[in-house]
Amino acid sequence: MIQLKQISIQRGTKPLLEKADLEIFAQNKVAVIGANGCGKSSLFSALQHDLQLDNGEILMPKEWRVVEVEQEVVAGNAIALDYVISGDKALTKLRNRLSKSDNLAGEELASLHDELALHGHYDAESRASIILAGLRFTEDNMTQPVNQFSGGWQMRLNLARALFCPSDLLLLDEPTNHLDLDAIIWLEEWLKTYQGTLILISHDQSFIDSTVQYVVSFEEKNLCKYTGGYSSYEQQRAQKIKLVAAEHAKQQQKRQHLESFITRFKAKASKAKQAQSRIKQLQKMQETLPLREQAAFSFDFLAPEKLPNPLIRMEALQLGYTDKPILNDVQFNLVPGSRIGLLGKNGAGKSTFMKFLAGKLKPLQGDVAASAGLSIGYFTQYQIDALSFDDSPLMHIQRLSPLVTEQSIRDYLGGFGFHGDQALASVGNMSGGEKARVVLAILVWQRPNLLLLDEPTNHLDIGVRQALTFALQSFEGALVLVSHDRYLLESVCDDFYLVNAGQLQPFDGNLDDYRTWILKTDSTTKKDSIKNDHSAVIDRKAEKRRAAELRQKLSPYKKSLQQTERQISSLNKALKVIEDELADENMYRDENKSMLKQHLHEQKELKQKLSTHEEQWLALVEEIEHIENQIAD
Repeated sequence: MIQLKQISIQRGTKPLLEKADLEIFAQNKVAVIGANGCGKSSLFSALQHDLQLDNGEILMPKEWRVVEVEQEVVAGNAIALDYVISGDKALTKLRNRLSKSDNLAGEELASLHDELALHGHYDAESRASIILAGLRFTEDNMTQPVNQFSGGWQMRLNLARALFCPSDLLLLDEPTNHLDLDAIIWLEEWLKTYQGTLILISHDQSFIDSTVQYVVSFEEKNLCKYTGGYSSYEQQRAQKIKLVAAEHAKQQQKRQHLESFITRFKAKASKAKQAQSRIKQLQKMQETLPLREQAAFSFDFLAPEKLPNPLIRMEALQLGYTDKPILNDVQFNLVPGSRIGLLGKNGAGKSTFMKFLAGKLKPLQGDVAASAGLSIGYFTQYQIDALSFDDSPLMHIQRLSPLVTEQSIRDYLGGFGFHGDQALASVGNMSGGEKARVVLAILVWQRPNLLLLDEPTNHLDIGVRQALTFALQSFEGALVLVSHDRYLLESVCDDFYLVNAGQLQPFDGNLDDYRTWILKTDSTTKKDSIKNDHSAVIDRKAEKRRAAELRQKLSPYKKSLQQTERQISSLNKALKVIEDELADENMYRDENKSMLKQHLHEQKELKQKLSTHEEQWLALVEEIEHIENQIAD
């Protein structure tokens, strides 16, 4: 269990949290939400004791293994697979001992192999490969040096390291930012089976709904906990605002009544005592403040100056590069009002198609007819990198429209969250989310009739994502969208096209159907081959030496294995009974405090016993498998 007791966090002169309390029970999955800059990452730092609290304390079991996604890659020439495995420090230490084990006696060597088995040495390559495959690394990628990957793919490697490491508490800060939709779908499935406590920071509403049981919201320098995912949070938050507003109105009415009485009678001797009593009531009355809605962003796409029909017509196109065609026989028309979402696995050709639409890539063959009045607004990470970092948001817009008044531009930028001096700040000093908002502001200002949006929500918080969603719903031109944000895709797209196997075809279904398709088409045969290949990297010399010592022990190992399996089955049944009772909200009432304490104690003991027996079982299985393999050889 994690307990935050009266914690306060301040960055510079800005208080982020003031005497906040929070409890997170073991194995809970929790999303932390709030506007950019509210203190989410600072909270993560505090949970890892990397940031000193200004007040209060954080309590969690000392033996817990806390794992987060590292922000830097320092692997150099190490290949991706080895880099992921090296994230498990305990296993790496044992592997280093194994590499220097030539002089170890037989008993010492056997003991070392027992430890290696307990730490997952013999299936480490298999487990790491499955994680990398889920995050859309190919088999060739897995043997590629880490320093040859782009920054986004290096962040995927760091995510893989975190998922590979054994952990009791897993901290994920915006894990979907560098993933495409199919990798996110895989990650959701992985997190559903994760046995530890999960705390994640995310602005992806669909991802939150799919992965967590609770939402913790930063509100008025406090932490408020809600049951359920993001959709449930929105409903509870709206109801909470309504109830607090009603309570505030009721209190204000009572306050006015007291003040009226005091004003009328405080000068009269016969009423002096009653007036003084009401003055004391008024002084003791704690002000109930109305809850505020999250600061809203609001902007609209102005009507394009021209809306030719069609905007673009394509016949029998082949797209790609001279030595590598990507898409074939593309038949595609865009007309005003088109709302197209592109689906497909990483590398299938979505970005290639978007680059072609943006005029960045010429077709290898086929016919293209673009209207003379076509005006394209293209949002991609490259546009963010192309901003003039020395200039302000105001200056970027002024360059486009030098005759428009400064005040008009300031008013416009306010809809994107750039108020007052923020409109004059240098872009180079802004966060990734703020830079993305600058690009959005520039794009909207130019009144395009064709919008090409390639992952527009990266680094944007939920407020800006919702504003973008609302603006796109009323956009009069055509839209082609690539995004891992399913809320955005579902809210603004009327049709989906699947990019797969060199083809661009209409997808007959919704995003739930696409999820099913992704999970179904993930290559199980590739995973099986990865599992079978991991033995090639085991130290054969050490294994043969170990087999000679253990060959005669096969019979007692099997007997012990059967006994351990019976014990594990019995412990699992007992643990399920306890956890079913702990899942009952009534258990956490004051009158059940002693029973709760007893159940938590029993749960802890059962888990410790179960962990011990599972480790024994794993060690036994590994020993038997290696003995049988060597005998077969």
